[in-house]
This record gives sequence, C-alpha cells and structure tokens, in this order.
Amino acid sequence: MDAIVAVDRNWAIGKDGKLLFSLPTDIRRFRSLTLGGTVLMGRKTLDSFPGGRPLPGRRNVVLSTNMEPMEGLEIVRTPAALLGAVSGMPTDHVFVIGGGSVYTALLRYCKRVFLTRVDAAADTPDTFFPNLDKLPGWEVEKTGEPVSENGLTYRFVDYVNTRL
Repeated sequence: MDAIVAVDRNWAIGKDGKLLFSLPTDIRRFRSLTLGGTVLMGRKTLDSFPGGRPLPGRRNVVLSTNMEPMEGLEIVRTPAALLGAVSGMPTDHVFVIGGGSVYTALLRYCKRVFLTRVDAAADTPDTFFPNLDKLPGWEVEKTGEPVSENGLTYRFVDYVNTRL
C-alpha cells in the first residue's frame, strides 16, 4: 500500500479537522492516483469531505470505533481489521489518505508516500505527518518541479520505503 499526503514545511497536515491548503493541482493528482483503488482513512478524514460522503469511484474503508454504517463505506474498528480488509489486494491500488493517527498506524506498511511539500508554514496546525527525512528506511525517490497556485509554491516528492 501507499500513502498520499500534503504537508507544510514543518510536516503539518491539518488544523481543526481540515486540510491546511487548497491546491487544485494536488487534488487532481490525488484523484488520478486513487481513482479505481481503495482508500483507507479515519472518520475525521471522511468528515472533511464534501457532505462527509465517501469518495466516488473508490472503495472507501474507514477506521472508526463508533461510526454507524453508511452507504458506500466499509467500517472497521481496529488498524488490524483495516489491514485485513485489504489483504490479498494489489498493493499499488491501496492508499492511506489520513488522518494523523491512521498514517502513524499504517506508515510502516506503506511502500511509497506520494507527498506534496508546501513551501509555507501553517498557522497553529494540530495534526502532523511523521518527518520522513528523519525516519530510517525512507528515501526520496523523485522530486517534481515547483508548482505555484493560490499564492503557494509546492513540489510533489515521492518517498520509497527501503525496508519493504
């Protein structure tokens, strides 16, 4: 499986259950990578989607200890059950998409992280992604050219887990 995330220069990913930045090119990349695949997320990530609805064109699996069933979702109660829900699937079609605790629980199982690195620091974020530059076993595989939109500059940086 892989992870997809957008981080600021301090590895922040969110504040008050919302993304830090609005980046249309990043959203298009996210859609292109995940369409037709399986996305793994926590309840707060699902809540951040328009209307709190599952992403269309994908299998949506949500980790939640108290969420009620919803059409278009598979709900699991533990990280182990989340892994079980995707066992036997082609790993290049499974994506961890947040939030912070789900990334922390599943990062060690990810082969790759498709990261969007924003050259800005968010104001008082409350959720962070692990700093891959300081974690053993993670190396930059590819760095894209800078993209500028909505007053921000960012790059797509792909990391690979050399331990898998």
